[in-house]
Amino acid sequence: MRDSRRTFLQKSSALAALTVGGGNVPSLADQNRQTNELVRDAGMQLCEAYFWGLEEQKIALTKQMAVFGALGGINPAMAGLKDVRPWELKAVKAVKEAWDKVGLKLSVIEGPPSLGEKTKLGLEGRDEEIANFITLMKNLATVEIDTICYNWMPVIGWYRTQNDKPGRGGALVTAFDYEAIKNLPPTQYGEVSKETLWKTLEYFLKAVVPEAEKIGMKLAMHPDDPQVDSIRGIARIMNTVDSFKRLLEIYPSPSNGITMCQGNFALMGTDIPKLIAYFGKRKKIHFVHFRNVRGSKFAFEETFHDEGIIDMYASMKAYYDIGFKGPIRPDHVPTMYGDSNQHPGYSTIGTLYALGYMRGLMEAVKGVKK
Repeated sequence: MRDSRRTFLQKSSALAALTVGGGNVPSLADQNRQTNELVRDAGMQLCEAYFWGLEEQKIALTKQMAVFGALGGINPAMAGLKDVRPWELKAVKAVKEAWDKVGLKLSVIEGPPSLGEKTKLGLEGRDEEIANFITLMKNLATVEIDTICYNWMPVIGWYRTQNDKPGRGGALVTAFDYEAIKNLPPTQYGEVSKETLWKTLEYFLKAVVPEAEKIGMKLAMHPDDPQVDSIRGIARIMNTVDSFKRLLEIYPSPSNGITMCQGNFALMGTDIPKLIAYFGKRKKIHFVHFRNVRGSKFAFEETFHDEGIIDMYASMKAYYDIGFKGPIRPDHVPTMYGDSNQHPGYSTIGTLYALGYMRGLMEAVKGVKK
């Protein structure tokens, strides 16, 4: 028995090494299995984020959990390219092929290149940025990537005041306390008003959404995180439910939608299952960040998926009830014992726990196991 187990482990290790590091294209059987797994998850596309490239251990472990969806940015260097801009077709194809070779399907781009301060602040050069963004969309469409998760947080994006707060059992979680930063000085851009950001957002949407419609690209706006009204003089506008309704009214289109980041919307004081139903019935949810939190927008911490203020079963059932078929991933997990806190919120062990929890909920709401 011991020898058989050793042989099995040796074969499994060799297979993992071949699949992750060897550059083999998945077989047709593997591709069919991936399709079946996506269907199994209550019809949703269970994915994992890879913001730091081809993380060998995480890829191997998520594949063993039958999670074949991937998302991240377009980094030419991860595909061995130099002096190639990330929105160019050569870069897009190379990155997509790099994920194909390890048996994962890249389906969402988070943090798209060529969408920065020039566009969001209305500075000189924004038209060039927007043109490059449109080029990116068209090139993504050629490799069948149809969703872009973006935000409208110039200069200061995702922000925490602590990345190692002890949580359940000593796990490390991220936390935010507005009192710790409310008196910080403005950035080099000075005071930036909400009115300015609404104007630049409208300019962007009117330029980009018509092009997105032509190719079936889904633009999924992510909420501000945290949802306070201003940090260091930079206003934040995507921090209320009404703001998202306004976003969708600026340019009504199937391409103009949202990232349902549950933690952010919950901290706005809204009922998540009801909000899923509201936006879902209007087919505006293009992408889901499935996570949990506790507190308020001025003072909160992130939690394990099975604790916090959100009814996670009711939320998953709401996605199933509206017939959501898009990509969904765990977001901002605690760093668990024995794992590195180098990338707070993205612990590999914490991610595995979250994926298992999510799949259990998916089976529960669907009511049938396969």
